[in-house]
Amino acid sequence: MGTSHSFPRCSVLSVCSRNAVLSAVCWCLIAPQYSLSFSSSSSSSPPPPRLILVLFSLQTFTAWCNSHLRKAGTQIENIEEDFRNGLKLMLLLEVISGERLPKPDKGKMRFHKIANVNKALDFISSKGVKLVSIGAEEIVDGNVKMTLGMIWTIILRFAIQDISVEETSAKEGLLLWCQRKTAPYRNVNVQNFHISWKDGLALCALIHRHRPDLIDYSKLRKDDPIGNLNTAFEVAEKYLDIPKMLDADDIVNTPKPDEKAIMTYVSCFYHAFAGAEQAETAANRICKVLAVNQENEKLMEEYEKLASELLEWIRRTIPWLENRVAEQTMHAMQQKLEDFRDYRRVHKPPKVQEKCQLEINFNTLQTKLRLSNRPAFMPSEGKMVSDIANAWKGLEQVEKGYEEWLLTEIRRLERLDHLAEKFKQKSTLHESWTTGKEELLSQKDYESASLMEIRALMRKHEAFESDLAAHQDRVEQIAAIAQELNELDYYDAATINARCQGICDQWDNLGTLTQKRRESLERVEKLWETIDQLYLEFAKRAAPFNNWMDGAMEDLQDMFIVHSIEEIQSLITAHDQFKATLPEADKERMAIMGIHNEILKIAQTYGIKVVGENPYTVLSPQDISNKWEAVKQLVPMRDQTLQEEVARQQSNERLRRQFGAQANIIGPWIQTKMEEISHVSIDIAGSLEEQMSNLKTYEQNIINYKSNIDKLEGDHQLSQEGLIFDNKHTNYTMEHVRVGWEQLLTTIARTINEVENQILTRDAKGISQEQLNEFRASFNHFDRKRNGMMDPDDFRACLISMGYDLGEVEFARIMTLVDPNNTGVVTFQAFIDFMTRETAETDTAEQVMASFKILASDKMYITVEELRRELPPEQAEYCISRMTKYIGGDAPPGALDYISFSSALYGESDL
Repeated sequence: MGTSHSFPRCSVLSVCSRNAVLSAVCWCLIAPQYSLSFSSSSSSSPPPPRLILVLFSLQTFTAWCNSHLRKAGTQIENIEEDFRNGLKLMLLLEVISGERLPKPDKGKMRFHKIANVNKALDFISSKGVKLVSIGAEEIVDGNVKMTLGMIWTIILRFAIQDISVEETSAKEGLLLWCQRKTAPYRNVNVQNFHISWKDGLALCALIHRHRPDLIDYSKLRKDDPIGNLNTAFEVAEKYLDIPKMLDADDIVNTPKPDEKAIMTYVSCFYHAFAGAEQAETAANRICKVLAVNQENEKLMEEYEKLASELLEWIRRTIPWLENRVAEQTMHAMQQKLEDFRDYRRVHKPPKVQEKCQLEINFNTLQTKLRLSNRPAFMPSEGKMVSDIANAWKGLEQVEKGYEEWLLTEIRRLERLDHLAEKFKQKSTLHESWTTGKEELLSQKDYESASLMEIRALMRKHEAFESDLAAHQDRVEQIAAIAQELNELDYYDAATINARCQGICDQWDNLGTLTQKRRESLERVEKLWETIDQLYLEFAKRAAPFNNWMDGAMEDLQDMFIVHSIEEIQSLITAHDQFKATLPEADKERMAIMGIHNEILKIAQTYGIKVVGENPYTVLSPQDISNKWEAVKQLVPMRDQTLQEEVARQQSNERLRRQFGAQANIIGPWIQTKMEEISHVSIDIAGSLEEQMSNLKTYEQNIINYKSNIDKLEGDHQLSQEGLIFDNKHTNYTMEHVRVGWEQLLTTIARTINEVENQILTRDAKGISQEQLNEFRASFNHFDRKRNGMMDPDDFRACLISMGYDLGEVEFARIMTLVDPNNTGVVTFQAFIDFMTRETAETDTAEQVMASFKILASDKMYITVEELRRELPPEQAEYCISRMTKYIGGDAPPGALDYISFSSALYGESDL
C-alpha cells in the first residue's frame, strides 16, 4: 500500500466511517482483483459490491461476537483490534463452547499475545476444524482478512455445523429448515442465503411461524422490503435476544447480499427456536409411537372379539354334530340331512373365511409388533391361534362321519319302512287266510255226519292240512321279518312283536286244533267207506294250485329296493323266468277244471244230482278262474313297475356320470392351483407388488371358479336325493372337493398375507426390493425340500453363505428368534423378520424416554398440563389414562411417570 488513497463518504459507508476505511483496507487484502482507487470525482458512485459484502461481514461478525461476549459482561468495538491480545478471543470460545481453555498469559509483550492466540487456535483445532493459512502472528498483527476468516470458521463450527436436517450438510440443513418453516407463507420462496432474504418476508415468516404473537404477517407487503427487514430486526432484538447484525439498506441495495452474513444471522434464529424444534420432534416421535400402540391395541381387541365369536360358534355347533340320535321317520332324517347340507354350504364357509382371516390378522399384528419393537401379542387364555386350530380340528373330527351316519340311518329307515310294509302285507294275507279257521277246526260236525260226509270231512281236513303246511313258509317269513325289524331297531317294534306273537300263537293253536281234528276224524273214518275220489282229487290239486297263485300274486305285488342297473336287471330276469312258467301253470289249471267237468259229466251220465259245494274244499272252479285272471292282470302291472325302476336307475347312472365328469375336472384343477400358488410364493422375479398382483389375479380366478363348485354341490344333492351312495366313475367325493376347496382358499389368503407382511416389513424397515430379492434367493437355494421351510442345518448353511461367523451359542440364540416354538423348521417369514432386524433400525424405549424428557424440560416426571400442551388431544389423553403416578418427593401433585410408561410400550413392563 505505497500509494495513499482517499475514501469519500457515501450512503453505504455511513454506518461507521472508521469501519468503512478499515473495510476498504480489508477489501484490498481479500479481493486484490478489484481496484480501490477512489477520488473526489467518484463521490456519487457507490462502492463495489465486494466492498459492501465486507461491510456486511464486519458488522455481522462483530454483532455475533458481542451477542455471546455480553454473557461474560464484555464486548468488542473493533474486530481487528480487540482480538489481537487473544484474551477476548479465548473468552469468546469459552462462552460459546461451555468449556474451559488453558489459563491465558498475563504479559503484554508480543510473544504473550501470540501464546494466547495460539491457545485459542489450538482449542479450535481440537474440535476437528482445519485452520488453513491462519496463524497467530496474523491475528496479533491485526490482519483483517485472517481475523474475519477465523471468526467465520468459529461461526461455522459452533453455530452452524451442528445444524443437520435429514443427514444433510450444515448449510443444506439450515436451508432445508428455513424452507420447511416458511413453506406455508405467501410470497416466500427460500432457495439460498442471499437474494431470497432481500424483501424481509422470509425473516418475518420465520418469526411468525414460531411466535405468531410478535408479528402480524398478513399486514406485510412485498413492495416494502426496508420496512419488513427492520420489523424483523427490531422484533428479534427486543423479544428473541438476537442482536441486529445486518443493515436493511445494505441488504436491499446490494444485488447479492453476503451469504456468510445472512447464514450467521439466520443461524441465530435456528438456535433461538431450537428448544421448540426439539420439543416438536420429541412430540412427533411420541405421537408416532402412541399411534402404533393404539392401532395395535385395536387389532388386539378385534382379534379377541373375532376369536370369541368363532370359538362360541364352534362350541354351539359341536354338540349338534355329536348328536347321533336317529329320528324315527324317514322324513325327519331327510330333514336332518338337509340341515347338514345347509351347514356345509351356508353356515360353515363364512366361518372358514373367519378362521383364515383370524390367522391373517394375528400374523399381521405380530409382524407390526415386531416391526415396532413391541412384544409379541399373547391372546387371552384359550384364544390362541393354536387353541382355535384345536377347536376347529375338534369340529372337523365330529363333523367327519356325520354325513355318512345320516346316510346310513336313512338307508336303515328306508329298509325298515320296506320291511314294516312287507310285514304288514304278509301278516294281513295270513290273518285273512286264518280267519274262521279256528272255529272250523273246533266244529264237531263229524258226530252227526254220514259215512260219505265223514269221508268228505276227512278229505276236506287232509286238504286243509296240505294248505296249512303250505302256509308254514309264510309264517316263517313273517317271523324273520319281525326279527330283522328288531335287529334294525325299528321304532314301532313293540307293535310288530305283538302282532307277530299273535300270529305265531294262533299258528301253534291251529296246529294243535288240526292234529286234534285229524285224530277225531281218523277215529270215525273206519265207519265210513264211500268217498268221492273226483272231489278229493279236485281238492288235492286245487289247493296247491291256489296256494301257488297266492304266492304268485304276492310276488307280483312284492315291493323292492334296488340301487343299480344290475340289481333291477336281476329282478327283471326273475320276472321273465316267472312268466315262462305261466303256460305250464295254465295246463294245471285246465287239468283241475277238467276234474270238475268230469264230476259234472259223471253226475250227468249216472243221473247224480250234485247238491252243494265240493265237500273236500272251499275252493270252487269259479275261485280258481277268478284268481287266475287276477294273476294274469298283475303280470303286465309288474312289467310296468320294473320298467319304471329301470328308467330311474338309468337316470341315477346319468347323475353318477355327470358328477364324476365334473369332479374329475375340479379335483385336478384345485391341485394345479395349489401348486401354482406355491410356485408364485417362491418366485423372486419381479417386485413384491408384482407378486401381489399375480396372487390377486389367482385369487380372483379362484373366486370366479366357485360356480363350478356350486354346480357340483347341486349334482351331489341330486344324487343323495336319488339315494345314490356310490360312484364308480370318479375317486373324488364331494367331501374331498370341499376340503380341497377350503384348503385352496386358505392357501391363497395366507400367501397374499405373507406378501403383504413382506411389503409391510420392507416399507417399515426401509429394506429395498433388491435386498428382499436377495433374501428370497438365499432362502430358496437352501429350501432343499421346496416346501417353504428350512431345516436348522440348511438355515446354518444359509447364514454362513451370507457372511455370518456362527458358533454353537450364537446359532442357538438365533434359532430361538426364528423358531420360538421349537418346531424344528425356519419359515420364510421368520427368516425375513430376522434379516430385517439385522439390517434395519427401529424405535427403542430409550428413544421414547428421551423424547418425553425433552417435553418435560429434563425432569424425571411429566405433568398433565405438559402432555396436553405438547401432544394432540387423542395422544395426550391416551398417555394420561395409562401413565402411573410418579413416586418422588420433588414432584408436584398429579405428576406422571413417563419412564415406566415408555418401558411398557416395548414390553419391558406392564401398562
